[in-house]
Amino acid sequence: MTSSEANASVIGKICSLLRAAGAEEPSGASTTVLARATGIARPTTHRLLSTLADQGFVDRDAGTGRWSLGPEIYLLGSMAALRYDITDQARKVVQGLATESGESAFLSARRGSETVCLLRVEGSFPLRSHVLYEGIRLPLGVASAGLAILAHLPDREVDEYLDGVDLVPEWGESHSHNAVRERIAQTRTTGFAVNPALLVEGSWGLGAAVFDRAAKPAWALSVTGVETRFREDRRRELGTLLLDAAHRLTVQLGARPA
Repeated sequence: MTSSEANASVIGKICSLLRAAGAEEPSGASTTVLARATGIARPTTHRLLSTLADQGFVDRDAGTGRWSLGPEIYLLGSMAALRYDITDQARKVVQGLATESGESAFLSARRGSETVCLLRVEGSFPLRSHVLYEGIRLPLGVASAGLAILAHLPDREVDEYLDGVDLVPEWGESHSHNAVRERIAQTRTTGFAVNPALLVEGSWGLGAAVFDRAAKPAWALSVTGVETRFREDRRRELGTLLLDAAHRLTVQLGARPA
C-alpha cells in the first residue's frame, strides 16, 4: 500500500468513527461499541479516537469512558450550516404537511449515499409511526425519502450506486437490486415514492424529492403513518400534497441568496 493509499484509509476510518459516534448521541458510546459499528480493530479505534480527542473532535467522559462528538465538530457544523442547513426555511412547509395530512412529516437531506433525517413534525392522528427520527441515517433506496432522491438521479448514478451496494443483508430481499429498480420506475411514473411497510410491519411512508439550485435532488419531504391510513385513494391524495409541498420548497430554496 502506498503512503497516499494508507492516508486515504486512515481518513476513511476517521470519518466512519465520527459518523458512528454521531449516531450514538447524546449518550455516547464505548470504544468497543464504536469498533464494532465501524469494523475497525479495537486498538486502532482507541488510538484514532484519542487523536481526535486531542484535536477536540471527540470528547471522552472520564466516568463512563464513553465517546461523544466534541466542540470542534460543533464549530465546523455551525459554519457548514450557513450553506447546507435548510431546516429553518423548511420548517413551515413540514409543519403544513403534518397539519394537512394528520401524519408525521419529515425533512431529510442527501449525504453521499445516505439520507439523514433533519426535521420531524408530528401530525394530529393519534397512532404514529416511529420508523424515522431526527438524526437517523438510511441508505439511498431505503425508506421513501431515500427512494425519492435515488429515483431522481440520472440512470448512470443509479447504476453506479446499485453496483456498489448490497442492501439485502440488512434490509431484506425487498431491497434487492431488481426490487429497488421496480420502485424507482414506479416513483418516476407517479413523481412520489412509496414505502409499503418494508422497514416496519404496518408502517407506510411516502416521499417527494426537493431540488437544489443545480436541479439535483438534495433533500426529500416525507410522511409516515399506519397502513390503514395509506390506502390507494389516500396515497394519491397524500402524493399530490407532498409533490405540491416539495415544489414550493424547491422554488423557495431557489430564491436563497448565493
